[in-house]
Amino acid sequence: MSTANLPSPATHARPKTSVLRWAFRIFRWTTYLAALITLILLLHKSPPPLVEATPQAAARAEEKFAQVEQSVAQGQQATVRLDETELNSYLASHLDLKGDQPAASVTPAPTPGGPGSPTPEDVEKMRSSVRDVKVTMADDRVKAYVVFDVHGKDMTLELEGKLGATNGYLQFQPVSGQIGSLPIPQSTLESAVQRLMESPENREKLRLPPDISDLHIENGELVATYK
Repeated sequence: MSTANLPSPATHARPKTSVLRWAFRIFRWTTYLAALITLILLLHKSPPPLVEATPQAAARAEEKFAQVEQSVAQGQQATVRLDETELNSYLASHLDLKGDQPAASVTPAPTPGGPGSPTPEDVEKMRSSVRDVKVTMADDRVKAYVVFDVHGKDMTLELEGKLGATNGYLQFQPVSGQIGSLPIPQSTLESAVQRLMESPENREKLRLPPDISDLHIENGELVATYK
């Protein structure tokens, strides 16, 4: 019998995609999807807390601090208690925030010390990118809501924790945090706060005035105790 007209085995062979290749494709697209979701959560601004700030409350806070200064000058111990409205009003009147003004964009340095490295002026621009700060207090915890500019895009940072004072320095024990709508893992949050508070350039910024012996949150109020 002639086999000239029979199809060869190669004609029926179908290309096979290996399991490894399919696994790689699934992993690749899963990674893309996870990155996209993370980016969306980062850029999604969380809503600001409902806090009140008034000139009257700022004036009350100023008056309380003036009374404390008089007591300390007379060698007496004193305590200042600020409620949420007074604290936010005081911060609003004393913090130099950018508000709705466009913040300058700073390009990160590709290599330390190389071309394009941030100058002292760039560092100041980064610090001045904070547009808004709001603080809420409940029980013994404080929660800070910060809006800052990153290359023309507003992002939000929320940190919740406990305030304290140790050896004349401000202490912060983080409980939770998130950037945009993306929660920060607790281990990452604790490590970041620890590095921030222990770095030499930030250490002196966390030093409390010498006449303050304690600082904490109590019953939803900021309590500062003066020697």
